[in-house]
Amino acid sequence: MNAVLIVLPILSLLMFDLGLTLRVRDFSLVFKQPRAVVIALVGQIVMLPLLAFLLAVVFKLPPEFFVGMVLIGCCPGGSSSNVFSMLAKGDVALSVMLTAMSSIITLFTVPLILEWATQWSMADGQSVISLPVGNLLVQNLLLMFLPILIGIGVKRWWPAVAGKIERVLSKLAFPLLILLATIYFIQHRSTIADNIALLGVCVTLLLLCATGGAALLSRLFRLGYRQRRTVVIEVSMQNAAQAIAIASSPFIFNNNAIAIPAIIYALMMNVVLLFYVGKIVVKK
Repeated sequence: MNAVLIVLPILSLLMFDLGLTLRVRDFSLVFKQPRAVVIALVGQIVMLPLLAFLLAVVFKLPPEFFVGMVLIGCCPGGSSSNVFSMLAKGDVALSVMLTAMSSIITLFTVPLILEWATQWSMADGQSVISLPVGNLLVQNLLLMFLPILIGIGVKRWWPAVAGKIERVLSKLAFPLLILLATIYFIQHRSTIADNIALLGVCVTLLLLCATGGAALLSRLFRLGYRQRRTVVIEVSMQNAAQAIAIASSPFIFNNNAIAIPAIIYALMMNVVLLFYVGKIVVKK
């Protein structure tokens, strides 16, 4: 089975679902809750890639895993974060808006960060991984930005139809991500097993640092409890489908080894965030 034929449609479907949830008034939160928006975006777009880079350097990851760590660190928030925010009694409107903004902003930041990461991963002055930046931009625009626009259009002109579709897709987002990660996990189980001691610790530390860092920033800037929960979830929950699509796409890296950190992250982030949400629910 060529898993890339599964990941690319799933990524587009998740982005289409995100477009269906967007409303123009959601973006007014930038002015109503500027601190929450800035903290979440800084956490996702600045803090997380830096953490991923530092951990990859400290653990001396080989080039493919080095780039893979930075890749999952610089991807936007996943659409499942909206569901997690709802379960955690967070600010769902803020979650939707942050997911949309990070998805759009990272269309341009991901190529820049990855270009830097591939240069850093050079061995003996020779780059073992090349990044076709133009192909990455085109794929992101076609598989992410265009589906979001189509979703917005469907919601604008056929709101009743959009509501029905969104109710179905919102229930599928989380299972589809787990299915995708599981398929890749099974296909590359031998490589994962050989490197799980190293990558498992590295990826888990990235996830825990993201969660802890977001929680700390939220408290330092005195966000409300609903905003804090949403920011923690948005910063921690990365779009693993996009990372896997970039790594395995024949038009970009075409290297499944680069996808392995994202696969492990996808599985671990759901365990950690389900535990986080579960603690909140129990307290209630």
